[in-house]
Amino acid sequence: MNNDLLAVMEYMERERGIDRETLLTAVESALLSASKKSVGPARDLRIEIDRKTCRIRALANVTVVEKIVAPHDEITLSSARRIKPDAQLGEIVEIEVTPKNFGRIAAQTAKQAILHKIRQAEKERVFDEYKDRGGDIVSGTVGRIERSDVILDLGRAEAIMPVSEKVPTERYQIGDRIRAFILRVESKTQGPEIIVTRSHPDFVQRLFELEVSEIADKTVEIKGIAREAGFRCKIAVVSHDSKVDPVGACVGMRGIRVKNIVRELSGEKIDIVRWNEDIKTFVTNALAPAKLIRVTVDDATQTVHVVVDSEHLSQAIGKKGQNARLTSKLTGWKIDIQRDEFDISFEEKVARAVTALAAVEGIGPERAEKLVHAGFLTLEGLLAAEPGDLEAVEGFDAAAAREVLQGVEKACEHLHGQEDA
Repeated sequence: MNNDLLAVMEYMERERGIDRETLLTAVESALLSASKKSVGPARDLRIEIDRKTCRIRALANVTVVEKIVAPHDEITLSSARRIKPDAQLGEIVEIEVTPKNFGRIAAQTAKQAILHKIRQAEKERVFDEYKDRGGDIVSGTVGRIERSDVILDLGRAEAIMPVSEKVPTERYQIGDRIRAFILRVESKTQGPEIIVTRSHPDFVQRLFELEVSEIADKTVEIKGIAREAGFRCKIAVVSHDSKVDPVGACVGMRGIRVKNIVRELSGEKIDIVRWNEDIKTFVTNALAPAKLIRVTVDDATQTVHVVVDSEHLSQAIGKKGQNARLTSKLTGWKIDIQRDEFDISFEEKVARAVTALAAVEGIGPERAEKLVHAGFLTLEGLLAAEPGDLEAVEGFDAAAAREVLQGVEKACEHLHGQEDA
């Protein structure tokens, strides 16, 4: 056992970097618990391992007596003096109580203690290695998937990417090589837990810091990021050097820098926006390339009201409101996008006119449509018409013309009454 234990100690110290004293202390502690059954209820039992030879001994304190009453706790004077020549009655002496079968017990216990200490030391080493690496990007292989959580093999450690930190558009297969952002490192009883993410906005920021040298050296600063992982991301940048274009620096020559990041993000679209302390300018930049007609700010409600023409409305709002939503996240202001009320198509003008006339008593939807197509678009236009003008409309006779004109007169009177009030 001594030779085997000595060989194991030397191997662990040399190959694993685990201190021999640490291992021997752990083995002594484990052997103490295991030996109490084989040695018996001796008082102050302790295990001693020679640091050079790894010889194991069990030692106990006993009282020197004339006649033994408690065998585990007492020793005769003659026996005590063979160990300690000047021993006296009533004195406490330490004797060796190593049992005959202790080698087998020691071998098994030492093995378990060493394995436990190795696992504990590995966990501590992993925690020490990663505890200060929050915010770093690591590369790993998908080892397994547990309850939708992805377990990444980082080499000497494992990282967990919870389902909440995954990108919804990405599919991970065992063996895939991926990069992820270390969100936090926690010390748990079962070992260190490294939480990583691919959906967090900080992952995009770190990628830009690694790809764009101007960001790394603080010439260009990232002022904000708004992201819907897997779909679109907006990043606001500003330059602290008038000679450096912040957007151009992030895009790179022929777009190579941003393309590398888009590739890493599996095709996620990235809008690089020039930051400005003036909220109107900032919102205009964030909604580009949509052309805005008018931008007004309501400080009380922290809302930016934007008016665009019909041609750019869908572009400004974005698919399912994504562009407006990301702009709001990026700027920290509510974004209200409306179409210019004067910018409507001919078809919409016709539809509005039909709806307005259909609401008048005596007209209704069918007559309203015929009147609009005949050129009567408003109540004022109908009020100025003669009965004969209406009778000339297809499907109208004198009675129909009279009903329409009566309804128009009532509607106008009602409107004037409201205005006077």
